[in-house]
Amino acid sequence: MHSPYGIEIIEQCQTCQRRGSHYFCAFPIDLLRDFEALKYATVFPKGAILYVEGQAPRGVFMLCTGRVKLSISSTDGKALITQIAEAGELLGLSAAISGKPYEVTAETLAPCQINFIKRDEIVRFLAEHNLACMHAAEQLSHTCRQSHQQARSLGLANSAASKLAQVMLEWGAQFGKADERGVMLKLSLTHEEIAQLIGASRETVTRLFSEFKRQQLIYVKGATLILCNQEALQALSNS
Repeated sequence: MHSPYGIEIIEQCQTCQRRGSHYFCAFPIDLLRDFEALKYATVFPKGAILYVEGQAPRGVFMLCTGRVKLSISSTDGKALITQIAEAGELLGLSAAISGKPYEVTAETLAPCQINFIKRDEIVRFLAEHNLACMHAAEQLSHTCRQSHQQARSLGLANSAASKLAQVMLEWGAQFGKADERGVMLKLSLTHEEIAQLIGASRETVTRLFSEFKRQQLIYVKGATLILCNQEALQALSNS
């Protein structure tokens, strides 16, 4: 079944062709069936707000397709992206378990299918199933490790250029495909969002993109980004 946003709606987890080794996708069939009974499947357009930083937790959001940015903001409106969530992740898990407000704001970066599960039901499900509880702990551990890596990147990098080079290399390793010109990937974030990711201004990111292109470190055409000189980017990221 297709939605108005051009993505195929996955009705059943058990028959999902995208189901892989993600934390809440890799359940045995019987446990997956119990998990599936809790969900409310919804499709969101790009730019939809799932929940807001400081909001009381209503439940968790299982990201089936698409990407979601998680961000925090200051009182003067400055924003910092803490994570780009990928398909297979359960969003809002920490707040749902603790009962404390959501720590971040979650906004879709593309049309997404997201399965919502009420807080009391996910808490009960985890309490009743040891394996599911272990998978939740693994995801929370992964999120904590990502936060430490970002803190290291933002706090210890000497320059915005170093941070941007590091982010590009991480994207290449995670999403890139080998090309005769280098490593090719789709650039799904705006300069403003990249700035929020590395703790810089949009103007700085735009200037660095121009410098990287002039130095032939990258090639950009539309939404396509090619890392032409990974060795130089690696050296820059370590500077």
